[in-house]
Amino acid sequence: MNDIVAFRSEGTNMINNTLAVLLAGGAGTRLQPLTKLRAKPSVPFGGKYRIIDFTLTNCLHSGLRRILVLTQYKSHSMQKHLRDGWSIFNPELGEYITPVPAQMQLGNQWYQGTADAIFQNSNLLKRSEAEYVIILSGDHIYRMDYASMLETHMSLNADATVACMQIPVKDAHHFGVMTMDASQSIIRFQEKPDKVVPSTGDPEHVYASMGIYVFSRKLLLDILEQDSHDENSSHDFGKDILPKLIHTHRVCAHYFGETKGRVSPDNYWRDVGTIDSFYQANMDLLESIPPLDLYQDDWPIRSYQSQTPPARSVPGESGNEGIFINSILSGGSIISGANVSHSILSQNVFIDDEAFVEGSVLFDNVKIGKRSRIKNCIIDKHVIVPENEVIGFDLKADSKRFTVTENGIVVIPQGYEFLEEAQYKEKPASA
Repeated sequence: MNDIVAFRSEGTNMINNTLAVLLAGGAGTRLQPLTKLRAKPSVPFGGKYRIIDFTLTNCLHSGLRRILVLTQYKSHSMQKHLRDGWSIFNPELGEYITPVPAQMQLGNQWYQGTADAIFQNSNLLKRSEAEYVIILSGDHIYRMDYASMLETHMSLNADATVACMQIPVKDAHHFGVMTMDASQSIIRFQEKPDKVVPSTGDPEHVYASMGIYVFSRKLLLDILEQDSHDENSSHDFGKDILPKLIHTHRVCAHYFGETKGRVSPDNYWRDVGTIDSFYQANMDLLESIPPLDLYQDDWPIRSYQSQTPPARSVPGESGNEGIFINSILSGGSIISGANVSHSILSQNVFIDDEAFVEGSVLFDNVKIGKRSRIKNCIIDKHVIVPENEVIGFDLKADSKRFTVTENGIVVIPQGYEFLEEAQYKEKPASA
């Protein structure tokens, strides 16, 4: 019993001595045009969140209170969101969530890779006096107790620990693939391999890195310094750091989804790096039993909440009742005599009389005009769709005006102006 108490006490000290570094500067080129005005982690998700909210929430509930958010690409939207929604810690107690823009501290180049992003901010790691550093990505949708991963790192006496999850073999070429021995030590690491060896006992799956790492601060600073002098390195953790480190140090795996952490193990993790994967992750929230549980009382997802009136459904001018079926309706939104099905409406969305919206994701302040028909669309902020528009039913015609994905999702970017003048007053653009 005393050993258990001592272990938990040591784990608490480990959390208190850990600095979280969150990489949030990704351009998200495959998410264009949603990343036209914002970095990938700033893209709205699920009606009321930003993608980065999931990683920050994991930090909050895991007890991590010192967080550096490294930004680079079109960072204004990110910094505004952090200011408005995440100014929750007390700096007098040594707590902070600090956005750190790329500053070219060690040269005249922007970040050259994930490892280089950390290396260029080595001064902040040294200043932190943390014993451990956990490196996170701000562009994935998932829930995870990082405290459990830190306990794995400590209990295995690891020099570095990598979070991993099982994926189908057919998807292995998108990830860093890991092979472990019986002691959870990583004995092989391949970044996006063409061919892989399936996991022992399971020919259909392999273990993939989630891009979440724990290091001792001293070791991390040493290996980043060495990597910075390697002219053949791309300065990336998956491509360069980990494949070398497994041969010289004890690098262990932490299995995502185990029951050791406080969060319910829903095993849901999505890299929403493409429009189609982003759309599907939104649609996952509409399942009768969503694979991602947003309703765990002690693990709520935090975000900035503007002051909006209640959402409502009202009859339109035609006398039609507003119909709302299996959808998410955020604050301030109004369905006025329209039919909305299997869709996600963000804040202050207005759907006018006799309009039809199905299988779509509408960002803040979108207006859909009377009798318009919208299907399988993602519509960015402040877009005003005029009356009688039809989008999502003729993809060949839609592709002449909009981005249309391989799976037939139509994306209408922020700032798009329809030829017909809308009856609503357009609001200024913001990311």
